[in-house]
Amino acid sequence: MAIKRERELAKRLAKEYGYLPYMIERYLALWGEEETREFLEACERPIRTAIRVNTLKAEVEEVIGRLKDKGVKLERIPWLPEGFWAEFDELSPGALTEHMLGFYYIQGVPSMTVTRVLDPQPGEIVMDLAAAPGGKTTHVAQLMRNEGIVVAIEQDRLRLGSLKSNVYRCGVTNAIILRGDARKVRQLGIVPDRILLDAPCSGEGLIPIDPSRKTSKKMPDIRFCATVEDELLDAAVDVLAPGGTMVYATCSIAPEENEYIVDAILGRHPEMRVASIDQEFGSPGYTNPYGIEMNNSLSLARRFLPHRHGTEGFFICKLVKEGDDQ
Repeated sequence: MAIKRERELAKRLAKEYGYLPYMIERYLALWGEEETREFLEACERPIRTAIRVNTLKAEVEEVIGRLKDKGVKLERIPWLPEGFWAEFDELSPGALTEHMLGFYYIQGVPSMTVTRVLDPQPGEIVMDLAAAPGGKTTHVAQLMRNEGIVVAIEQDRLRLGSLKSNVYRCGVTNAIILRGDARKVRQLGIVPDRILLDAPCSGEGLIPIDPSRKTSKKMPDIRFCATVEDELLDAAVDVLAPGGTMVYATCSIAPEENEYIVDAILGRHPEMRVASIDQEFGSPGYTNPYGIEMNNSLSLARRFLPHRHGTEGFFICKLVKEGDDQ
C-alpha cells in the first residue's frame, strides 16, 4: 500500500509542478514528501546571479569599485575569494564594459566552487576534460596565474567557439584548446597533475534555470549519461599522475550520475580514494541513495541543492590517486 500511495503522490506532484512522474518518484525515495515539496518549490524560484572577478585582468577591489559605481550590489561568497552574488537590477550583466574587457565572468556558485576544490597551482599541467564554454578553464588559468599548462578539451564543435572566445576575453595565455572525445585522452600521452571533469550530464540540477528539464529527460537518458560519465572518469583515472588530484562534478542531482559513478570507480581502481574538501559549503554526498549501500567515503563529496543552498543542483567529488610511494 505504501508503494501505491507514493506513486499516487508522485503523480499528483508531477501534475502540479509539471514534471515527469518518474522524477518525483525518485525524489520521494531520496528525501521523503516534505523535502521533496521543498525542492519543488525552490525550483520555482530564480537563482541569484553570481560573478567571478578575473584577477588575470584586474584586481578584485578595482572591479568591485567599478561595478558599485554603476549601481551593482555585490555580496561576497564566503568560500570563494573572487566570487560574488551580484544584483544588476536593470543592467544587463553581459553588456557592461567590465564584462567585455574580461574583468569578470558570469558564473554559477557551484561552477566556481569546482575549480577552487581542484586547487590548481602555478606551473602544473592541468586538464579540463569538458571545457566549453570556458568558465572553469579560465578560472583554472586564473588560479595558476597563467603559469603552467591548461589542456582544455571539448568535443562539441559548436561550443568550441564560446570556449575560444572566453579564453581570449579573459586574458588566458597558458591554455591549449583541443577538439576531441575526452574518453580518448590516453592517446595524447600527457600525464596531468590535476584533472577537472565537469562531465556532460542530464542537467537535472538546472531545473531552476531551465524549467524545460522537468520533462526533457527520461530514465534511459540518465542511464546513457551515466555510461558516458563512467567512461570519461575511467579515462581520466588512467592518465592522472600518481599523487595527482581530480575533481569529478556534474550539474545533475541524480545519484545514478554521481555517487554511483564514483563508487564504481573506487571498486575498479583501488589506487583512487575520495579526499576531504577544505571549503565549507553544501551538504555531504549520499552513502546509501535509494537504500543502496555505497563506499562510506562518498560522504566527503559535496552536493548543492536548490532548496538547501539557493543554487542550482550540483555534485562535487575530490579524488586523489595514490602515488608509488604512498
